[in-house]
Amino acid sequence: MYWNRGSAVSLARSLIALIAIITLSGCAAWQQDPTRNWSASQLYGEAKAALDSGDYQQAVEYYELLEARFPFGRYAQQAQIEIPYAYYKAAEPEAALAAVDRFVQLNPRHPHVDYAYYLRGLINFNRDQGFLSRIFPMDPAEMDVKPLDQAFQDFGRLLREFPDSRYAEDAHQRMIFIRNTLANHEIRVAQFYMERRAWVAAEQRARYVVEHYQGAEAMPLALAILIQSYRALDLDDHADNTMAVLELNFPDQAAAVRAGRTVTLDGDTGGVRRWLERLPFFAN
Repeated sequence: MYWNRGSAVSLARSLIALIAIITLSGCAAWQQDPTRNWSASQLYGEAKAALDSGDYQQAVEYYELLEARFPFGRYAQQAQIEIPYAYYKAAEPEAALAAVDRFVQLNPRHPHVDYAYYLRGLINFNRDQGFLSRIFPMDPAEMDVKPLDQAFQDFGRLLREFPDSRYAEDAHQRMIFIRNTLANHEIRVAQFYMERRAWVAAEQRARYVVEHYQGAEAMPLALAILIQSYRALDLDDHADNTMAVLELNFPDQAAAVRAGRTVTLDGDTGGVRRWLERLPFFAN
């Protein structure tokens, strides 16, 4: 193969010119960076100020710069616990969850690790911003309850490992709401199947509520659906046993079932929402 010496020289000059341009561009960018001479404390202070003022994207940028330039020390560690919240407020839940997990992994004995567990639950609790407003109007088969279920697990871990945490009471209230919401979702799906006379599927959904959501406000309706499903499937013994449980625990609802009336939740489907709106964490 013939190699032209002039072409080689030209190529070398071009590469040198390109390297020079990149180097000069990098130097110019560095010179234009207003944070280039900031100390760790100044970077942290500006990040915290941005966070407090609601400029969450700027806060994230400053926290990331702080960790990159000063990876060790108290400011970097404090940034590690504050950046998940900044990501969360900036509507970046995936980055927020990753930052929380990273903090817990790096600081398993940190005095505020309970806050990290609480924040993880909070991120999942609010994962789908439109979820709560769509609970009742939408087709129940299309609802994605995985984020709420994960939030339930997160808050549960906080209560198990840090029962005296300052965040424990709020986490407990959120777990009650999540339990009722998830149970109500299962009931809606069961009703969806009942309307189509898919009695096995309806029975399975109602039984899931009974087995997994003890104390949920949907419990009497779950038992009522079980009774109707068992009757439709000619499982009279199961229906009679379930009726005995309903009569023992919810006599008024049992009377309604015997009279052929419909058992409802809190009067109507708006009951859960009205209860929801009384919770303090929805007023913030």
